[in-house]
Amino acid sequence: MKKLPGIFNDVISPVMRGPSSSHTAASWRIARIGLDILNKPLQKALVEFDREGAWAPNYREQGTTMGMNGGLLGLDITDERMKDTESYAQKKGIAIEYKISSFETNHANTVRLTLWGKSQKKAQIIAVSLGGGSFEIRSVDGFPVQLNGDLYSMLIFSKNNPDQSEELKSVLLSGIEFSSENKEETIKYELKSSHSFPSELITQLQKHPVVDEIALIHPIMPVIGGRESEMPFKSVQSLIDYAEENSADLGDIGLIYEKYISGLPEQELIQKMEEIIQIIHKSIVTGMAGTSYEDRILQQQSHLIEKAEKEGKIKDSVINRMIANVSAIMESKSSMEVIVAVPTAGSCGTVGGSLKAISENLGSSKDELIKAYFAAGIVGAYFAQGPGFSAEEHGCQVECGAASGMAAAGIAHLMGGTAKQAIGAASMAIQNMIGLVCDPVADRVEVPCLGKNISAAVNAYASAIMAVSGYDFVIPLDQVIKTVSRVSKTMPNCVKCTGKGGLAITEEAIKLKLKLAQK
Repeated sequence: MKKLPGIFNDVISPVMRGPSSSHTAASWRIARIGLDILNKPLQKALVEFDREGAWAPNYREQGTTMGMNGGLLGLDITDERMKDTESYAQKKGIAIEYKISSFETNHANTVRLTLWGKSQKKAQIIAVSLGGGSFEIRSVDGFPVQLNGDLYSMLIFSKNNPDQSEELKSVLLSGIEFSSENKEETIKYELKSSHSFPSELITQLQKHPVVDEIALIHPIMPVIGGRESEMPFKSVQSLIDYAEENSADLGDIGLIYEKYISGLPEQELIQKMEEIIQIIHKSIVTGMAGTSYEDRILQQQSHLIEKAEKEGKIKDSVINRMIANVSAIMESKSSMEVIVAVPTAGSCGTVGGSLKAISENLGSSKDELIKAYFAAGIVGAYFAQGPGFSAEEHGCQVECGAASGMAAAGIAHLMGGTAKQAIGAASMAIQNMIGLVCDPVADRVEVPCLGKNISAAVNAYASAIMAVSGYDFVIPLDQVIKTVSRVSKTMPNCVKCTGKGGLAITEEAIKLKLKLAQK
């Protein structure tokens, strides 16, 4: 059964600090798993980016060093010390070097991470960031692997010994996936499980005469994988048919989807979403209260909407609240406060900012708001099955564009729309943002990112109004998502988060980049 993306693992996630989920959160996750693979106290690390890759020109400005350093130092990504990882690394006596190199890659966001332990043990990892904080470790010490952080894993290395695959498989419990790979004089055995490995098994393997090294890798994603069951719907149309047959709205469908993906009970999933919403709302409060951070372009602006209202320059409206909320979240993000990537850090303001404003305007209950997030989440899950959320591959149409579609579905749900109408709202919202480029000024995820988040939120609101009013969305959502992938192939790399095109190369942008570099 093909693995499907989860709402909590791949769409409304991660909870993080930093400017970019692709850069900061994914690199943090890769580094944390790297510590498990090394399985010794870290002494030094070499982090390399291919000079032809998307990370080479902007890895410092977009928070890759912050995420990688924090992961290698064993910090939680929400830890306050994430704001100054370089000083903390010096205190711990850990040397972390960054280098632009040339090595073979097949993904724009590829990192080669070489770790040395205090016992002189060495491990080399090649990994990719897939967008929105999702990642995949693809190689360990030259052996192919597939580690996504959602399972308990074990890597066993045996040197100069005959293959013991059959013997090792005989001691494993059912449900543990086993594979092996030979390379020169070494055999790599890999175990994966949706449950933690019994201590008795670990002890038995550690004492096995052919075992030289064991690395226990702990899950790092919000939801453990491998507990999926067969989904009652697959395509978008079958989802709509299922909803109509079962008198379910899109919020119900999103909850059902995640229940089948995660194997978790409904109440636990509702509680998880409630906790996520609380973090999002707190990031709005933090932004509104005022934030500061030296290395950013935009200082606080979210308070200006209310100020203009009080001065009589503009009249109070739900759109005003959306703009202020989106701005506050983006300000929290750019000052390295805790936010939720929905579906990415670069587009984190759209869903949370709009759903809070609309739910308050409509007087929606807490339960209705939670269901609206599940409605948004399932749209994101179908988007993740398509292009995913990597701007380095597809431009901002998969960040703000996806977020706008998700928000539209959630808003339509809050308005009492049917599942079909909410899906139609998502379709129209994404249609309006196909081809959106990613061109952050001075490599900071602020300009024009703030404006794009606000535009995405307003677009979502308009699309939801049209859908619930009965407007024809014409192009089905799955075909719209496929179009996003097709369009991205025609877009030049200079407008895919490389800082080499669009607004990023205007005279003013270049001045700003030089000015920030001098701080």
